[in-house]
Amino acid sequence: MAVFSALYGAGHVIFSRAFVSLPVPIGTPDLPNQTIIVTGANTGLGFEASQHLARLGVGKLVLAVRTLSKGEDAKKQIIDSTGASDSSIEVWPLDMDSYESIKLFAGRASLLPRLDGVLANAGVMTTKFDLSEGNEKTINVNVISTFLLCLLLLPAMRASEKTTGYTCRYVIPNSALHYMAPLAELEPNGHAILSQLNNRETSNMSGRYPLSKLLVLYAVREFAHRTTLSGKGACIINTPNPSFCKSNLARESQGSKGFQVAESVMARSTEEGSRVLVHALLTNEDTNGQYLSNCKVER
Repeated sequence: MAVFSALYGAGHVIFSRAFVSLPVPIGTPDLPNQTIIVTGANTGLGFEASQHLARLGVGKLVLAVRTLSKGEDAKKQIIDSTGASDSSIEVWPLDMDSYESIKLFAGRASLLPRLDGVLANAGVMTTKFDLSEGNEKTINVNVISTFLLCLLLLPAMRASEKTTGYTCRYVIPNSALHYMAPLAELEPNGHAILSQLNNRETSNMSGRYPLSKLLVLYAVREFAHRTTLSGKGACIINTPNPSFCKSNLARESQGSKGFQVAESVMARSTEEGSRVLVHALLTNEDTNGQYLSNCKVER
């Protein structure tokens, strides 16, 4: 981790909170015809983003959740607050800890008449080392499973573009913490990167979430590059940073006094942070492969 990068990341959070007023999302003319999926949609940024989309009149909104009962509760709240019709919102099961669940979900989504956006919001932030599908859980959920879902949906996203003329957006939330990611575990030491990250004895879990977001950024750039060169059609993939927000993501830290003070002073509301994610879903093709911050491309 370069000191300059860490200082830049910290300064960016302060600047964003003190001086940036995020635009409230506005709809697009074609939104009432579109189908958009939001993972992790029953709480936090995913829930608030879903509320914006419903308010803006999206044609079909799929709430992808691990627990169906919580998804149904979220659907009811969204309908009550936005006036969206019951038929415009569906609740589907999806567990990003399970490759089988991801495959089943992608198969079902591939049967949709069109697919215009995916907000891959579901993620984890923990300092505890656990394995998920044979890989360290943070890397598995935030990186591997997120791109597994993207690759499995790619044929459907390409087919939808051919039918509608609209290129699907695939959005993965990022974080300014990626500037502070420890890089030692990415150094070539005679082992594959995943083998190093899956080593319980040497894992640096305090920096694992920032590292997962750095890997997301690398993968977004590479995915955009390769799909563009393929000539087979692609999606627009980007990775927006909602900045420090009040949400359930950092639940392990929420009990500490220091975190509570920092959150009260520096954190955006969950609704404010979700504006960045909705912007990334509805924005133009210039964002393909890009990191976004404060609703703008940051080089």
